[in-house]
Amino acid sequence: MTFLESVQTVFSKYAVFSGRATRPEYWWWVLFNVIVSVVTDIIDGAIIAPLLGFGMYSSDAADPLGWISALVLLVPSIAVSARRLHDIGRSGWWLLLMFLPIIGWLILLYWHIQPTAPGQNEYG
Repeated sequence: MTFLESVQTVFSKYAVFSGRATRPEYWWWVLFNVIVSVVTDIIDGAIIAPLLGFGMYSSDAADPLGWISALVLLVPSIAVSARRLHDIGRSGWWLLLMFLPIIGWLILLYWHIQPTAPGQNEYG
């Protein structure tokens, strides 16, 4: 799966929490999120902050474009993470581990880098 195919797939399944997502689909989506975050930070700092009366890259500026993009990407990010867990045979409810600092994140990272479970499982 290519970068563009992955982004299109995730957006086409915007709030679909059932099914499976392959490892490349998930990690291409993560890269897309990082790129969007960097671009919105640059635009917020260089263009939006001065328009709002702050200095360029001022820490006092609210980063409105970054907040909007984060809200738009939140649901598909959670959905693709749940589908990725389904791909290794785990319930999407395991995403609640992200609320456990450090240890929860490390467990989820470990699961997200696991290869696809062969064959069918209860999630597809």
